[in-house]
Amino acid sequence: MARILVVEDDAGIVLGLKNELVMEGYEVEVACDGKSGLERARGGAFDLILLDIMLPRKDGYSVCRELRQAGVRTPVLMLTAKALEAEKVLGLELGADDYVTKPFSSLELRARVRAMLRRAVPDTQDIYRFGDVELDMTRAELRRGGKPVETTTLEFKLLATFVRKRGRILTREQLLEEVWRPDSSPTDRVIDNHIMNLRRKVEPDPQQPRFLISVRGLGYRFDG
Repeated sequence: MARILVVEDDAGIVLGLKNELVMEGYEVEVACDGKSGLERARGGAFDLILLDIMLPRKDGYSVCRELRQAGVRTPVLMLTAKALEAEKVLGLELGADDYVTKPFSSLELRARVRAMLRRAVPDTQDIYRFGDVELDMTRAELRRGGKPVETTTLEFKLLATFVRKRGRILTREQLLEEVWRPDSSPTDRVIDNHIMNLRRKVEPDPQQPRFLISVRGLGYRFDG
């Protein structure tokens, strides 16, 4: 089930959007101003963000720009009442992926959402490269500088999860669900230790990581 964040301050539009998207089978969360929308978008693993431009506390342009500056790659569909081409271009240049102009039909919105979610499906390439590291999904092998690096099964699954969800903040609870067996219950420290071990194997400087980033109070994010 795709998770969609709606950032919109008009209660009527919010209700309509939420009803439409829930009927389509999506999980929907709502933020009613730009500041809280930015916080939710940075802290949650969403598949798509519907972002209004005219928002209280922080406008949609600023929200989109700050998300991209923070490394959040979640697709953004801007909702705008503005029809000027220059304003639409500005949104795209700041990092939005598409826009729809109000008033829009529910048919058009559903089509745009489906299209964007299809495009956003993570690639299924067999080998993913970042820095001098290669993650070979088919062979379940990690290589650095062309040479194999020994990893445990948990370490490989953990890194593969980060790669598949790159750009998203993952909480320890989410990592537990993705990587560990349902009957296991590792502590936060165990999860942190596995990530520290991975950093030693993939980071140029494990003390100042470039790829496996700690997000204070939230979890971890893979930037690669």
